[in-house]
Amino acid sequence: MLKNLFDILLGNMPWFAMSLVLGFPLSGEQGLHNRIDDLVWAKAGDVPFAETADDAGFLRRVTLDLSGNIPTAGEVSEFLADKSKGKRKELIDRLIAGDQFAAHWTERFSVMLLERLDQGKVPKGEWVKFLKQTLRKKPLWDVMIRQMIEANGQGVDRPAMKFLGTVDHHAMTENIARLLLGMDLTCAKCHDHPSVNEWKQAHYWGLFAYLNQTKQATHKKEEKVYLVEGLAGKKVEFESVFDLEKMSTGPRLPNGAEVEIPQFEKGEEYEKPAEDGLPAVPKFRPRERLAKDLTAKENELFSRNSVNRIWFLLMGRGLSHPLDQMHGKNSPSHPKLLELLAGEFVSHGFDLKWLLREIMLSETYQRSSRLPEGVTKVEPASYRVTSPKGLTPEQLLRAVLRATGNTKHAKALKVDPEAEKFDRKGYFTGSNVELPPSLAEMEAIFIQTFGRPPGEAEVDFSPGVNKSLFLMNDRLIEHWLKPRAGNLIDRLSKMDAPDAMAKEMYLAVLSRLPEKEEAIWIADYLARNEPRRTAALGDLAWALLNSAEFMFNH
Repeated sequence: MLKNLFDILLGNMPWFAMSLVLGFPLSGEQGLHNRIDDLVWAKAGDVPFAETADDAGFLRRVTLDLSGNIPTAGEVSEFLADKSKGKRKELIDRLIAGDQFAAHWTERFSVMLLERLDQGKVPKGEWVKFLKQTLRKKPLWDVMIRQMIEANGQGVDRPAMKFLGTVDHHAMTENIARLLLGMDLTCAKCHDHPSVNEWKQAHYWGLFAYLNQTKQATHKKEEKVYLVEGLAGKKVEFESVFDLEKMSTGPRLPNGAEVEIPQFEKGEEYEKPAEDGLPAVPKFRPRERLAKDLTAKENELFSRNSVNRIWFLLMGRGLSHPLDQMHGKNSPSHPKLLELLAGEFVSHGFDLKWLLREIMLSETYQRSSRLPEGVTKVEPASYRVTSPKGLTPEQLLRAVLRATGNTKHAKALKVDPEAEKFDRKGYFTGSNVELPPSLAEMEAIFIQTFGRPPGEAEVDFSPGVNKSLFLMNDRLIEHWLKPRAGNLIDRLSKMDAPDAMAKEMYLAVLSRLPEKEEAIWIADYLARNEPRRTAALGDLAWALLNSAEFMFNH
């Protein structure tokens, strides 16, 4: 007991263990981030955890997660020099309030919800603008999703209807189940799920019944496509391919009560007559009812899936993983933590920025990715060590441009409107030796190389020879590693001291100071390559760009 007290006083014991020794309750009112740590410690038991990430590692991680880019060399130096105790919290708050937060999380949610499909009649630019404007304010997740499900094309929420795409009723049913409820019900279309007992065919068709009256219609005067709903007068009929038994259901959430379809007197079914090419508006609109039912605070499937996916975006894996397999045979790694996050998210009004902030304030998020001393392997689901996350294609492009000092050069590119369209296929095959003429074209090249094909979820890091060869040999990378006014190689070539060069290179590329051995290695390499010094500097920067330390958020 005396040793335990000394451990507490010296700060060597986690809060969870401290509460057990002294009889204190768990964090409770202290804040969600404390309670996250309590539950992670409790599940792990008496085993070693990784230390807290150092300041440089934390800065890089949180900057990538909140703004989608690595910090500048100046930002790293400033953060390392800051000795204030609250600087990590202040950094999180500043980044969450910044404009780059809205831009980066617009990308993250677009990739998650649309899976890189440019679907439907809403231009991509309008969808992006809608999300950015929402995320700049106080984004409420339930409101955002409700807007996407009920959007009909009218008013300021028109861009939100891009989520429903081309109004394929089965695609909408499957996507809503998978992305918003954590249920891959594809197999339940034709029969009860063969391996997940709690996923029934009625769940699939209950969701379908909310959506099967939705269709597209074109407004004659505005010449715009709207999403409208037809008259839902009866239940949806279905049958299993195994026994051909006829069944039916009205609109119904999985594990929810069936919604009664109201019956109206003839002539009383509609609240607004048809006009301008749009059909009459029925009084009962099941898709609007779905938007309300699905995002209701009582719907635990929605709240659990929501926090699981947000946790995944920050931690690299979900508490329930794979993300669309939330069922009894695939128990979450930390059931109590998942319930806590879902309950707190609901009680705080689905405040997205609040949830992100609380997770990032936890020791669990701020833990190092280096294994504890003497440990050779740690189960990722234990969260005893931070799991490295592969950079998204957009993050990787921005990071390479910032590291090499070419961001301004890339943004300044102007496309000649009379020039032929850039031959991207030829660029990859080698028949087109021109460099991409714009930042947008560079992004498209990075997405095609490092992203998943449209329609596939980007949830796991997928290594590939093409990805490795791109960073090693691509003409863009070679171009950025040549000296141009103000870029990294230009700055380095004007320095004399190898120590200063090493410091500048490591701060710019790896967002940290070089270790003593690394500085010696750089000095030795430059000395051996003095006749080709500028090229040697490019070689060194190239080596750092191709390291796992650069390519992962760790």
